This record gives sequence, structure tokens and C-alpha cells, in this order.
Amino acid sequence: MSVKILTSTVIGLDAFRQDPIGALSAAGAGAVAVFDNNAPVLYAVTPDRLAQLLALEAAARQPQSDVTLDEQLYNDTLTHPVSVPVGKFMMYPGWRPDADFQRQAAIWGIALSEPVTPAELAAFITWWQADGRPFHHMQWQQKLARSVQQSRAVNGSRAQRDVNQLPEPDHTIPDGFRGE
Repeated sequence: MSVKILTSTVIGLDAFRQDPIGALSAAGAGAVAVFDNNAPVLYAVTPDRLAQLLALEAAARQPQSDVTLDEQLYNDTLTHPVSVPVGKFMMYPGWRPDADFQRQAAIWGIALSEPVTPAELAAFITWWQADGRPFHHMQWQQKLARSVQQSRAVNGSRAQRDVNQLPEPDHTIPDGFRGE
């Protein structure tokens, strides 16, 4: 237990040896610091104070959030695990995100309505291969989720324009145009 006990009750080691029960009963807040040669050598606490400290520690370990996630995010239906490089690595052509990538992205706060397309994955891999920086597998997946989210937000639902297409002129005259 890593709780720092602060007490204003201090007693010498020799006095504590002679009457430990009396020292504890006179201790304020149920704790006494035992000193020898002007340095603390031990702390003594009453059973009631120890119970309070253990309850505080147990409460500190409890999650402090009331946010709950959908159960569908926890369905682990992976049939075969994907081999993941250990440690940091640079992006390589055969890299793939985990099979439950969309679920993980949702946990990270990035809701992807559709799976990552092969074109999106290829663009991501090509970009980061050229960069040459190493990251952990989980970091790569987080970068992919953000990249896909941003590219989909920029492109929206409109189709990409073909820059090589030549427009056809419209030869019709609008109604009400006099032509002068």
C-alpha cells in the first residue's frame, strides 16, 4: 500500500517499545509516527484507521466515469488473430489493421460508418512509408482512424472530380435569354 501517512503525533522508539497500546490510544487520528535518531522508523495505526485507509485505497481504484459503451463494442468474435510486429516499426506494404478496427476506432471516439476501403488503406500506407517514422501497431491504427475520418469529412459524399475529363459545352439557350 503506497499511502503516505501524515500525523502530528510523534513518539520516540524507546517510549513506543514500553507502551505501544497507550501510544496508539493517545494518537490523534489513529496514527503515530515512531522516531529514532530524529528520523521516522515506522508508523503505527489503529485497526480502525487501517480500515479507513484500506477503504480509501479501494475507492481510489474504482473507475470514476459513468460513461458506458455499447455491448456491441465488446463482442470479441475474432476467429484467427492477426500477427502484429512487436514494438515500433516503420510502415510496410503488407500492414493491415486488426479485424476489429472499426470497434477500436469507436472506443477511441472515431465513429467510422463503413470499413476502411482498400484505396484509403493504400493511400495511408504509401504516405507513411515515405515518411519512415516508426510507431507501435496501436499507434498506426489510431493514425489510420484519424486519417480516414479526416479524408471522409473533407470529401463528404460528393464524388471525386476527374481532372482529365474535358467538359462538354451546353448548346441550349436558356428561357428568357434574348441573345444580344
